[in-house]
Amino acid sequence: MAEGYCVRCKAKKPIADAVEETMKNGRKAVKGKCPTCGAVMFKILGGKAAPVAPAAAPTTPPAPPAA
Repeated sequence: MAEGYCVRCKAKKPIADAVEETMKNGRKAVKGKCPTCGAVMFKILGGKAAPVAPAAAPTTPPAPPAA
């Protein structure tokens, strides 16, 4: 379980209902709620997320020329 800092309680606490996300810049983060006051808590994790490989397009043979 991830631990974060609650700005309302001004204390480090475990993040309740934690969900791992990927931010726009590709970094991983954990988002959840403070178990005491219910404020949103957000913790940025180290490292970048693995890049997602694009799906390979199905290859079909070219159509024969029309006569």
